[in-house]
Amino acid sequence: MQFLPVFLNVRAQNCLVVGGGDVAYRKAVLLDRAGARLRVVAPDIEAELQALVIAGAGEMCLREFHDSDLEGVFLAVAATDDEEVNAAVSVGAKTRGLPVNVVDKPSLCSFIVPAIVDRSPVVIAISSGGASPILTRKLKEKLETMIPAGYGRLALLLGSYRGRAKSVIADFKRRTRFWEALLAGPFQEMVLAGKEDEARRHIEQQLALSEHLDIRGEVFLVGAGPGDPDLLTLKALRFMQEADVVLYDRLVSKEILQRVRPDADKIHVGKERANHTLPQEQINEMLVRLALEGKKVLRLKGGDPFIFGRGGEEIDSLAEARIPFQVVPGITAASGCACYAGIPLTHRDCSQSVRFVAGHLKNDSLDLDWPELAKDNQTVVFYMGLVGLDMICAQLIAHGMPNTMSIALIQQGTTANQKVLTGTLATMPAIVKSAQVKAPTIIIVGRVVELQSRYAWFRKSALITGPDSEDAFS
Repeated sequence: MQFLPVFLNVRAQNCLVVGGGDVAYRKAVLLDRAGARLRVVAPDIEAELQALVIAGAGEMCLREFHDSDLEGVFLAVAATDDEEVNAAVSVGAKTRGLPVNVVDKPSLCSFIVPAIVDRSPVVIAISSGGASPILTRKLKEKLETMIPAGYGRLALLLGSYRGRAKSVIADFKRRTRFWEALLAGPFQEMVLAGKEDEARRHIEQQLALSEHLDIRGEVFLVGAGPGDPDLLTLKALRFMQEADVVLYDRLVSKEILQRVRPDADKIHVGKERANHTLPQEQINEMLVRLALEGKKVLRLKGGDPFIFGRGGEEIDSLAEARIPFQVVPGITAASGCACYAGIPLTHRDCSQSVRFVAGHLKNDSLDLDWPELAKDNQTVVFYMGLVGLDMICAQLIAHGMPNTMSIALIQQGTTANQKVLTGTLATMPAIVKSAQVKAPTIIIVGRVVELQSRYAWFRKSALITGPDSEDAFS
């Protein structure tokens, strides 16, 4: 993060705005809405801004900025078209340790004010760190349409019961479960529909029944997909926000982990060839133990839990211990990586079936049904096949597949670091060695690979940034 997101309490605090035009007015309006006491300094101050200051019993100075104007203020905003004045405000404020915002000059700011979706007391702040105010505005527009106006009433009603709930449900864990269960039921829709009396009766009933609240733990086995966080399912995202603790694999990207509830405990249990952070048996035991402690446990796996993800073994342990669990499928690496590489796994002209095969070596051998895998008119996808690539190519050729058969290797598919290598069974081992490929990879063998150059659509995009700062107070 370039800036730390912070909400400042400026109520009844003196806040300086240097400038008297339209931009200064927009800044002053937001400060006034937050309860600040305005001090506006400028040789000319527009009538609307003057009226705002007078209505809020603020202070106006119809003159040039003086360094002494910074005395006794909580923060400062420079909103003039004079770069020297703006720089002077920035230097003076930073010298005094005051937060300062200079419009359109991120380099002079110690804070920026984001675009805001206001459902007070719920306030959502959006910022691009000054990189793209237009993108920020577009995100604000989307959120304005998605978040009902009644969320403010909902927050106020919930807040009015916080003290009561704390006195009735002393245990923090039980109280957290109470609020989660309340919002998962009909209560929220009652409030949004304007039925607040009915909502109050409902919350009273739930408080009376709270001693019977089930706080057993539960495990969510969630497929995180092949890497692109936008490929997560809605259900996966919901469980990622609910979980108290997360056990995640090596293949789960940091971008996906950032979508987990921030205060959840995160435990890396990732496995790679010849380097298991935790043996599978210990992972199984940990899932059971954490659930028995009453926690909601997220087992986050790359791809899909039931396709070479050992999800079945973990479910065996949970079922034996009578631990409730749910499984959320994810886009498996074969499907996601092939799609982003532009390779249709089936095509009626050249492939009528697909085989998913574990291609990792065991005791320096691959005990697979090579005659079946070498048949025509099918696509074969090898998971974990990088180390055994030479043997895969050799065995397919030895069992009748032509050495000119097309093959693709996809590294870090669906991500910005995606790399697609194509060749033939005869040439691919040398191509991979020269390219210095690293796991994770997926290998696809079949005539569908010939379509890759025609169907490839996924490209890394250049980041375009401009000099604008966040048009924060709009």
